[in-house]
Amino acid sequence: MAGRLAVRNQSCGEPDLHADSIRDEEPALGGGRHHGCLDHNHLVGSGDLATIPMGVSGSDPVFRVGLAGDSATIEHHVEQSVKRARTDMIFKLLALPQLLLMGSFVMAQAPTIPLFDFTEADSAKQWQTVNDGVMGGVSEGNFKISDEKTMEFFGTLSLANNGGFASVRSKARKLGLEKGDTLVAKVRGDGREYTLNLYPNRSRTAFSYRAAVQTEKDKWIEIKVPLDEFEATSFGRVVKEAGAVKPEQVTSVGFLLGDKKAGPFKMEVEWIKVERTVSPE
Repeated sequence: MAGRLAVRNQSCGEPDLHADSIRDEEPALGGGRHHGCLDHNHLVGSGDLATIPMGVSGSDPVFRVGLAGDSATIEHHVEQSVKRARTDMIFKLLALPQLLLMGSFVMAQAPTIPLFDFTEADSAKQWQTVNDGVMGGVSEGNFKISDEKTMEFFGTLSLANNGGFASVRSKARKLGLEKGDTLVAKVRGDGREYTLNLYPNRSRTAFSYRAAVQTEKDKWIEIKVPLDEFEATSFGRVVKEAGAVKPEQVTSVGFLLGDKKAGPFKMEVEWIKVERTVSPE
């Protein structure tokens, strides 16, 4: 290995160290300094790098080890390395609970389940309108699939003949809802209040579970209603004794306008989905 081995303690200046006798300052046990002599047995050669056991200068055990006359100098800042290692460890310990929490959330949140969209050619066949004409009213409610692949629910609400509602709903089929589900729909309305309705497969007349939905005029919004927030109603009146909605009985979903304000209306629906949260084990 060409060149002379030089060892320099940053706190003690640069002693003149040669191949046969290597001297350095080491702290005495009493807190002062004494001179010691290091022989070749303390040096370990490995390729182009020679190392030496590091001494302590005060509280800063810092050495530089390299080849004299050679530009390849390796600096060992022990105290800084220890501080960095300690900081990294503290950071990891602090971050661990957050990572575990995030992992639990990801595991607990199941994918959103689509119920309806209007992208297929036969999407309209799955829907129907039911208006107050069934009880003598004259309100007009219609729907169509737009060129933008949304469902437009539109018409004119009338309060004549004790009427006053128009609705659109999916045709009956098993929807596969479960306890804890949340219904989510993307809609664009006219600023009026509609209701999101669930229809169970039971024989009671004009019965549904409803939740109010406030639209914003000409603005797309996502509405979310947990199943446990729907109220049982019959002919528009709350039926408390009916109890909470039973998800497995729901076979149809739809929207109804009955805000007692006569006049034209329009609401678009882009899709309806279900958010299903699974409790972590």
